Parts: sequence; structure tokens; C-alpha cells
Amino acid sequence: MAGRQTGRHRRPPEEQATYREVFAVGEFRALWLAQALSFVGDQLAQVALAVLVYDRTKSALLTALVYALTYIPPIVGGPVLSGLADLFPRRTVMIVCDVVRAGLVAVMALVAMPVGALSALVFLTVLLGAPFSAARAALLPDVLEGDRYVAGSAINNITHQGTQMLGFLAGGAIVAVVGTREALALDALTFGASALILVGGLRRRRAPRRRERETFGLWRGTRDGARLVFGDPVLRSLVLFAWLCAFYVVPEGLAAPYAATFGGGAVTVGVLLSAMPTGMVIGAFLFSRFVRPANRLHAMGWMSMLACLPLIGAALHPPVWWVVGLWALSGVGSAYQLAANAAFVAAVPASGRGRAFGLAQSGILAGQGVGILVGGAAAQVLGPETVVALAGVLGLSVAAMLTLGWNQVRGGVIAGMRERVEPVVVAAPPAGDDELSGVSRSASAP
Repeated sequence: MAGRQTGRHRRPPEEQATYREVFAVGEFRALWLAQALSFVGDQLAQVALAVLVYDRTKSALLTALVYALTYIPPIVGGPVLSGLADLFPRRTVMIVCDVVRAGLVAVMALVAMPVGALSALVFLTVLLGAPFSAARAALLPDVLEGDRYVAGSAINNITHQGTQMLGFLAGGAIVAVVGTREALALDALTFGASALILVGGLRRRRAPRRRERETFGLWRGTRDGARLVFGDPVLRSLVLFAWLCAFYVVPEGLAAPYAATFGGGAVTVGVLLSAMPTGMVIGAFLFSRFVRPANRLHAMGWMSMLACLPLIGAALHPPVWWVVGLWALSGVGSAYQLAANAAFVAAVPASGRGRAFGLAQSGILAGQGVGILVGGAAAQVLGPETVVALAGVLGLSVAAMLTLGWNQVRGGVIAGMRERVEPVVVAAPPAGDDELSGVSRSASAP
């Protein structure tokens, strides 16, 4: 398999990969560039849709409902459609999803339509992100092996959080300059460009599973994915660590009312929203570059607690810049997700990656959506500062329980990951083979 090293050139199991080594892999460059383009377009589209709907309806409720559609589709259809990444070649799944999404967003940009029709197109566009993300997550461990995967995941997270941070600060200004429909057209172009990059940058691989030997049942695949993840104590612990974000995402949904407690406006909201992504960028860089691979799994528990602990400080009613610092520190702690991702892929069978990742990613989105909605409802009664502090307390409690359980299985996970790195491969597998063979591969972000 491409990129596999043998003999004296083989990477020692504890050696850390560098970003330069990761970017030297052509397929990763294609995946990264396609992802970066999509992130930029998504930020523009998110702002443009909010402005477009509010300008047309003057209804905060309808605007919020359209925004909520970015959470609902993955919850409803994510675990089901993610199984496509295990039934068809993953490159094909990604390209088809990009092409169809480009067409849907282009229709939104070019055709004046009622809010109901616009909402339906938004729903379909976001829904197609589920099989795309599952295919990409399942393909990345085939492109990057061992610690290169962890470094690649860090690059992806930094890219995601960086574009989110800049999008919160500059997205509104860009939409104000180019217009809402023009911004949607730019988003459609990013999907089209992403498809072209994937066509030229990824090699063809066979479908992971043989469809003619099994029933084409996506609901069956969903059940299999849930059974795979929750039937294994290691995978169960790791996916629950990933879903912990439901607690520390609450401040993001309360940024506007929180800013109002300081008498702040849009600028204060933007600064608050950018705090956690900024912390995540810093944490991901430090965690991937300066913490040895095995030590990341040791640090995962206390870092998950760090993601929640700073939020409790909101109960002290600190000034705004202290709040920004606390939220950024929470973002630093959330970098534990890198270690969870790496251990997750090492434990998931290659043929079940799409279903397992789809379940994990859908749970993340569901947790974020529910956390923000519950936090918003509670803030109506208790106030944003109290709700953020309560989210921190609850999250810290759950993180502590997860850490206790993780400590029981962590040693076996570390030993297993090291053991899978040890074998020396004497012959490359046939071209197009998509199976793992003897070398540990770290997994995509649940």
C-alpha cells in the first residue's frame, strides 16, 4: 500500500509524524484542499442563509429554524446514509455528494423561492454531508498510516476551527460586500471545485464490502454500526468521549445573550464565538506536535475534564475578557478528541468504518443541537452565565466518569496499537486493495 515503509526505513512505533511528512502525501493534499474549500463555502452560506431568511421574513424564529436544519438531517439520516461509505467506493461517494450539493446550492442562489422550499434544499444539502463525511473519515486512515493519521487529523481540525474562527469574524462582512445570493453561488463553486480536486487527487479503490453477498439494507447497516460501537467497551468509551462535546458546546449557542450581559453587540458576539475555535487550534497543534503518541491516550481523560472545567468560572460573573480566556482554555482541552479519534480507528474494522464513523458523527451533531437548544431554553429562565456554569459542572462530572472507565481499558488499547505497528511488511498488497494489513492506522474523528 502506498506510503508503507519496510525494513530499516520503517517508522518506529513511537516516532511522531511531522506536518511536512503528511503534506508530502498527494492524496492527503487533495482531501485537505477539498475540505478547506468546503469549510470556507459553508461559512459564507451559513451567514448568507441567515441574512437572506431574516431580510425576507423579519422573523427570528424562522431564521433560527433554518439554522437548526444544519443539525436535524445528520440526526435523522446520518447513521443510515453513512452506510453508503461501506457499500460503494468511498472516492465515488464523496464526488457524487459534492456534485449533487453543488447543484442544490446553485438552485438556492439562482432561483427565488419561498422559505419552505429553501428549507427543503438546505435539508437535502446538509443530509448529503453525512455520507460524504463518513466516506472521507473512512478513507483517511488508508491515506495516512500510524502517527501520520494523528498529525493529519490535527491539520484537519486546525483547518476546520481556523475557518470557523475567521468565518465568525469576517463572514458577515463578506456577505455584506458580495450579497447573499452571490455568497451562495460561491458556496456552490466550492463544492464543484472540491469534486474536481477529488477526481484528480484520489486514486480509485474497490468498495470495502461486496454488495452481491449481502442485503442492501441501510437500516440494517445502522443497526450493525450501533452493535459494533456499543458492543465493544473500548469503542463505547471512545464514542462517549466524542459526544461529551454536547456540554462544552453550550456557550456557543448562548454567545449573543451572554454578550448582552456586558452591553456588547455583534463584535462582542464574534469575539466570544471565536474563542473556543482559537483554543482548539492551539490545543490541536500542541497536542499533536509535542505529546508522544502513547502519552496522548494517558492525557485524554484529564484533557476532557479541562474542556468543561473552565466553563464553571461563569458562575463568578467575570469580565468579558476573562470569559474569552476561559472559553479559549476550554477549546484547548477539547483537543483530546485527536487521541480519541486515533484510538477509534485503530479499534474499528476497516469494513465497518463508514457505519461506525457515521454513528459517531451523527451523535456529535445530535448532542450539539440538543445541548444548544436545551441551553437556550434554560437561559430564558436562569440566564446565560448560570447555564454555562451548569453545563461545565455536568460536563465535568460526565468526563470524570468516562475517565474512570477509560482507565480500565486504556492499557490494552495502547498495547494493541503498538503491536499492530510492529510487523514488517515484505510485500505490497495488490493495487486497489483497501484492506488493512499488519499496520496500525489511526482513525478519523468520530
